[in-house]
Amino acid sequence: MINYKEHFPLLRNDPELVYLDNAATTQKPDSVLTTVQKYYLAENANPLRGLYALSQTATDVYEEARQTVANFIGAKDKREIVFTRNASESLNLIAFSLSELLLKEGDEILITIMEHHSNMLPWQQAAKRHKAKLVYLYPDENGYIQEEELRKKLSSRTKILSMTHLSNVLGTEQDIARFIRIAHENGTVVSIDGSQAIPHLAIDVTDLDCDFYSFSGHKIYSPMGIGVLYGKSNLLEKMPPFLTGGEMIEYVNEQSATFAPIPYKFEAGTQNVGGAAGLSAGIKFMQKIGYDEIVRRERDLSAKLGTALRELPFITVYGDKDSNKHHGVFAFNVKGVHPHDVSSIMDEAHIAIRGGHHCAQPLMKALTCNFSCRASLAFYNDETDIEKFIRQLIYIRGYFNVK
Repeated sequence: MINYKEHFPLLRNDPELVYLDNAATTQKPDSVLTTVQKYYLAENANPLRGLYALSQTATDVYEEARQTVANFIGAKDKREIVFTRNASESLNLIAFSLSELLLKEGDEILITIMEHHSNMLPWQQAAKRHKAKLVYLYPDENGYIQEEELRKKLSSRTKILSMTHLSNVLGTEQDIARFIRIAHENGTVVSIDGSQAIPHLAIDVTDLDCDFYSFSGHKIYSPMGIGVLYGKSNLLEKMPPFLTGGEMIEYVNEQSATFAPIPYKFEAGTQNVGGAAGLSAGIKFMQKIGYDEIVRRERDLSAKLGTALRELPFITVYGDKDSNKHHGVFAFNVKGVHPHDVSSIMDEAHIAIRGGHHCAQPLMKALTCNFSCRASLAFYNDETDIEKFIRQLIYIRGYFNVK
């Protein structure tokens, strides 16, 4: 098995670390860190505003990154790519601006109980502002939304469907292509939270025909502080801006203003050009490895981890019994031991996992547990990581005298 950890200085310099919190954020390869450093050492200026050469260089870096993202996800036009701070900001932008465009009293917004809080709270607020109703889709016992559930909840009042592509707790992939088609037949606009999907699945927004798709750079080996909102141009052009200020304007008078064309209408203030450059480098790194290789490795590791977890009688694993369908994300509990204790004792062995509600409290409640542990893989993990993790779980069992 190829040692991909060698591309990642944090992992390379700390060979004892078992990093299994990739659903929260991924490590950064040399090529990304070098690109960000190069930008600040040799290309840094305020983009879009200056006529001098350095500002033009910064603008070129920024716009080339936008084109890289557009190509990466199959967008037809780079103007459909809006840079944000993260997926949370992208989802807040959609919930605010799209609701201003579409919602009136009595309308309905359809989301799933599986959503990360970043794709739940913004819609709660939008529903309150517009006196609309928030309607929830519930998964089956394996963590999948069924077509029957969607059709039952869709109505003539459903203006927006917003849902996760892949659960950050269960790792289950929803059949969003089918759901998008069904929703569009109903005249419903569809927004997809792709934060967990894009590290593990090749995405083509044109083939999916989604109206919006959001993700964060830091989950695909890129810097924190840079995110992406893809939106169809016909909707972005109609939507009001989310933030106002510098750069997103065309003309400003004492009592009024006109706004810049898309995507700049949604990019107020000085932008994170270094982050955009790093995101572009992260995408190119993934493309060099190739999704076929990433998926192959993650499926192999998922099968090993899932099988090992389910063989331990004191472990409860949530979601699909087919480990390959977890896409490297496993939520579990150790019987009789709080997830925070599990996480702390894992840390003593230099193993990083997550313990808590994973910003998905309604889903935790639906699973009849308030908290869980979560171990999440990336393609740079290896069998040794899994073996150390399982050994520590067995140690925890003995430490707490779990039967």
